[in-house]
Amino acid sequence: MSEKMHRRSFLIGTHTAVFAILASPLPAQQGMALSAGEAFDGLLADTLSVIDVRSREEWQETGVGSGVWPISMHEDRFAERLFAAKALSGQRRIGLICATGGRSASLLGALIRAGYSSGYADIAEGMLGSGSGPGWIASGLPTVPLDVALKNMPAELA
Repeated sequence: MSEKMHRRSFLIGTHTAVFAILASPLPAQQGMALSAGEAFDGLLADTLSVIDVRSREEWQETGVGSGVWPISMHEDRFAERLFAAKALSGQRRIGLICATGGRSASLLGALIRAGYSSGYADIAEGMLGSGSGPGWIASGLPTVPLDVALKNMPAELA
């Protein structure tokens, strides 16, 4: 399947995921789930890039994880920015985080179905916690205000 077809399939899947968010067991079964602590350790070790896919309103309410790129799946150009982040990350995996792990798991499932079976991981606890764990905030991991996160984001992702 061509790269163009993969991206088209992915775009269709992400639009569907926004309206029908279903947390899939697929990421955990394939070892593609990370805890918030593991994600932060990956950021510190420069082995992982993290994208927060929540909405601007959510970012403003809680802040964004320190070192995390805010790229909302609810805004235009999401897929373009997601793939640009992957290209910018080189060999580093991309961790996907949302509030409680539902949207990030659904997004990872859409990526896998579109043929992107490696290079991405779900941060299943999310920012606020879930059945997978306490989440980024309750774990005491650092956050920054949205304006700081946007200022620190690479220009290629703006």
